[in-house]
Amino acid sequence: MTRTSDSRPATTHPSLPAWFDRYTTLGLYGLLVGTGLCLVAFVTNPAPDPSFPWATLPASLRLPFEQPRIEHWPVTYTLGIWLWIAGFPALFFGGYRRFGTRTPFGSTTWLAGLPTLAMLSWTTYCRVFWPKLHPPTWNAPSYTFICWLYCSSYDVVWSNTAYLIVLSGIVATLLAVRNQNADGITLLGFGLLALPLGLPAVYEGFRRTKRTTT
Repeated sequence: MTRTSDSRPATTHPSLPAWFDRYTTLGLYGLLVGTGLCLVAFVTNPAPDPSFPWATLPASLRLPFEQPRIEHWPVTYTLGIWLWIAGFPALFFGGYRRFGTRTPFGSTTWLAGLPTLAMLSWTTYCRVFWPKLHPPTWNAPSYTFICWLYCSSYDVVWSNTAYLIVLSGIVATLLAVRNQNADGITLLGFGLLALPLGLPAVYEGFRRTKRTTT
């Protein structure tokens, strides 16, 4: 059984509940602040991110002191990256809030499809392309809890698990596109397994589940 599609709601700019709306605004500002904090590290430390030793400024352009490091990264760089992680889901909420009904498949695109694609991209980057630092560290920046388990240990079982969660996100997105009755539950499951990046899917899954029970 299918339900009537909700990909074209009546309003051009869909509203979010107050808590999510505040988070979206603060999260987007947090991305800007995080970028600034990361840039500060470039004027205090040579090669702020040891994974990319070529990304550094000449000594003549750096300040005459260095920040202490938290494991591999300077303090402001660490804070900046974790602000990116905390604010990253706000990109999807912000896109939905701004462009929701003008995007094919509406909320499904912003709150399910794009987070799934992002998790696939980050998981593949960390598994294949990221120049890994040794030893692995608890401070490894990761956009989901399951990816943190991989990045802080390099145990491939966690990366494989992340790919299984991505697969569940693909299934959930396809069910949501087709407006199947199970879409809310599957979106909730994917979102919870993919936190914090999966927060948009948690919201969308809860919204759809609540709608089917009323």
